[in-house]
Amino acid sequence: MHVREIMSADLVSCEPDTPLREVARLMAEHDCGPIPIVDPAGRRQPVGVVTDRDIACRVVAKGRNPLDLSAKDCMSSPVVTIAQDAPIEDCCRLMEQRQVRRVLVVDDRGDACGIVSQADIARVAPERTAGQVVKAVSQETTTASRPAR
Repeated sequence: MHVREIMSADLVSCEPDTPLREVARLMAEHDCGPIPIVDPAGRRQPVGVVTDRDIACRVVAKGRNPLDLSAKDCMSSPVVTIAQDAPIEDCCRLMEQRQVRRVLVVDDRGDACGIVSQADIARVAPERTAGQVVKAVSQETTTASRPAR
């Protein structure tokens, strides 16, 4: 089984200069936690990702006003990506190694075309594999993820 078979393909994205308020509105409207940030040159090449956690921890918790910021001010970069034709096992390994709950999926041109979450893995992978991914991703890290500069 391949990543393209389990990914969510209804991807909503923004550009780096998109106001953070708009990013949050899209999260609420589409009931999603991550919003890929794509190259503003017209392609959908990922340059970062903003999650609801990024907004809470990197902006609100630090006393910054989200109404004054854009996606580039709190996005995580570089983005963890995987090819749509990669085996699901590779996606599981990547999630474990990078300790991420979601992986952005790219097509042959490197454009964002979907996203795979732990829930997607849990639906199709053997219980043991899904449990290993959750355990590895949930382990404490020594370095916090940093926003793009």
